[in-house]
Amino acid sequence: MADGLFSDLLVIDCASFIAGPAAATVMSDYGARVIKIEPPGIGDSYRNLFRLRGTPDDVDYFWALDSRNKESLALDLRRPEAQAVLKTLVKKADVFITNLPFPSRERLGLRAQDLTHLNERLIYASLTPYGEHGPERDRTGFDATAWWARSGLMDMVRASVETEPALSMPGMGDHPTAMAMYGAILTALYRRQITGKGGEVSTSLMANGLWANGCQVQAALCGYELMARPRRGERGALNETYHAADGRAFVIASTNPARDWPLLAKAMGHAEWLDDPLFATPEARLANGPILVARFDELFAQQPFAHWARVLADGDVTFGIVGTIYDHLADDQADANGMLPEFADHDWLRTIDSPFQVSGLTKAQPRMAPGIGEHTRALLAEFGCTPAEIEALAEG
Repeated sequence: MADGLFSDLLVIDCASFIAGPAAATVMSDYGARVIKIEPPGIGDSYRNLFRLRGTPDDVDYFWALDSRNKESLALDLRRPEAQAVLKTLVKKADVFITNLPFPSRERLGLRAQDLTHLNERLIYASLTPYGEHGPERDRTGFDATAWWARSGLMDMVRASVETEPALSMPGMGDHPTAMAMYGAILTALYRRQITGKGGEVSTSLMANGLWANGCQVQAALCGYELMARPRRGERGALNETYHAADGRAFVIASTNPARDWPLLAKAMGHAEWLDDPLFATPEARLANGPILVARFDELFAQQPFAHWARVLADGDVTFGIVGTIYDHLADDQADANGMLPEFADHDWLRTIDSPFQVSGLTKAQPRMAPGIGEHTRALLAEFGCTPAEIEALAEG
C-alpha cells in the first residue's frame, strides 16, 4: 500500500457492512495496510445490498466506497485452521475491528479476551448496535434502527407533525459512526505510544445517534418539553425552504433575526417591509409568518435559482441549495477541495474522500475495492502457510 502516516500500521477489518469497515477505510487513506476478512464465496454481506437494489452488475458502488484500498482474505472462521491463520495475523496487527454479534464472537473465539493476550499492543475495536452492556447488547441492528430510529431523529426530522417519519438513506448514520470509531482507535494508538500497551475501544450506533441528536436529547434531559415541528410558514420566514422559478429548492437559515431580517429584506429589494407593522417586530413577523413566507414565495418564483444565489450572496444572507446527488457530478466547490478523488486504477471513476485533511500529509490515491478473496493466496503465503495449507484454505 502507498506510503503515508500510517504506513507502518496493519489493520484487520473483521467486520461487515459500513460503520466498522469504514473506520479502516479512513486509516487506509493515510497509508495503513488493511486486510479485509470475508467468508469464502459469499463475501461480506454488505455486497448483497448492491444486488438487492437490482442495479446492473457493473460497479458495486457501496463496496467501492467503503472497501477501497483493502486486501481481501477469504476465511471460513468456523474452521480451526482458518482461526489459526487469523490469530497469526492478530499477532502482527496493530488494530482489529469487528462488529460481529457477541454470541458469534464467543463461538468463533473473537472476543477481546480471546485475542488481546496474543498481542499486548493490539487495539481491539468493537462496534455494536446498542452498546457493550445491558439488555440489548446482543440485539442486531443497522443505522436505520439503532441510529436513526432509536435516537429520536426519525421522529423529529419531518416536515410537520402530520408527516410520516421518513426512512433513512443507506449509510447515513454508519459513516458518522465510522468517524467515532476512527477517533477511538487513534486515541488508543496515542495511549499505546505513551504506555506501549494496546487495549479495547468501542462505540455503538445508538451512542452516535444520541450524539447526533444531542441538542434535542439534552433538552429532554434538562426537563424541557419541545414543541412539535411547526408547519411551513409557522417557523418564520428566516428559517424556511423556498423554490425558485426553475424548481430548485433552497433554504434560508438565521440564528440572529435582528441582524438577518434587514439583510434579507434589503437583498430582496423590499426595505420598506422593515417598517411595515406586519413585520416590524419579531413578534409581528412570527404572528404573520404565513403572510411573509407567501410574499417571498411569490418573489422567488420569478427567477431561477442562479439569480437568487447571486442576490442572496451579495446581500450576505445565509442560504444553501437543496442539493441532489447528481449535482456533485460537476461540483466546482467539491473539486476545488479534493472531495471526490479519482481511483488510481479505474479510468473514469471517482469516490468520496474521508472528510478531513491534515496539513503536510498527502492521502493515498484510492484503489478499487477487492473481489471476494482476491488476495487470499498471496496473504496466506506471506503469513507462513504451506502450499498444501494454502490450497485447503483457499478452496474454502
